[in-house]
Amino acid sequence: MFSLPPYASPIERVWRVALVVICALVLLFLIAPIIVIMPLSFNSEPYFTYPMPGLSMKWYADFFQDPRWLNALKVSTIVGLASTTLSMTLGTLAALGLSRSNFPYRAAVMAFLISPMIVPVVITAVGMYFFFANLGLNNTYFGIILAHTALATPFVVITVTATLTGFDQSLIRAGASLGASPMTVFRKVTFPLILPGMISGALFAFVTSFDEVVVVLFIASPDQRTLPKQMFSGIREQISPTITAAATMLVIAAGAMLVTVELLRRRSERLRGVSS
Repeated sequence: MFSLPPYASPIERVWRVALVVICALVLLFLIAPIIVIMPLSFNSEPYFTYPMPGLSMKWYADFFQDPRWLNALKVSTIVGLASTTLSMTLGTLAALGLSRSNFPYRAAVMAFLISPMIVPVVITAVGMYFFFANLGLNNTYFGIILAHTALATPFVVITVTATLTGFDQSLIRAGASLGASPMTVFRKVTFPLILPGMISGALFAFVTSFDEVVVVLFIASPDQRTLPKQMFSGIREQISPTITAAATMLVIAAGAMLVTVELLRRRSERLRGVSS
């Protein structure tokens, strides 16, 4: 990405070095708060200051021994898996429909589907609160799952649609001409090619659900605490270094998922190259 051809002029080389330095500074500015917080999770004392008097894993031990944190982790995992399953199913079906050239009002439908990514989450949370109140879904886990599904589905739609961009539609026609049913064509041809995009969308959906706190604050009951809500409540009620341990684990998990998404993206590009 940052390599230059051998015939590049000195000015071009200077500009390229400046670009690398600027990108590195911007990246450092973005991740600096995370870099500062993560070491504090190993502090031996309950202080949020440097220098640290010593290192300890007791805040991680407290996280896995406290029933409140464990229950919040359990709730987040269950809600995340459920909303991911729903959003992956709905988003994949929507992307498959939008990929057809004869789909009417495709741009308008796409704009509507990805609107939860554009509309501020506070406005979405307020709208969901009043809408779910009429349906009796506030203070229920099913309501939280539906809300997170609405927020996560756009990520699946975008990733699967991007995967279908280079999809050769003649493969479907070839399968049909050989006598295969539409379900067989999807299972044997379409599904393997879009699977990396589906998994990438599912990972984004799970991270979106797992990290979401604003909607949960509006529609969940006080006893229904996801991990982000538990962290938010902990900051308000009792500041504990256990929060830094939970935040560190969330950052590591999100980083691992992003690496997985990048690997899947490269695999998807290779598959599209083979199919083309």
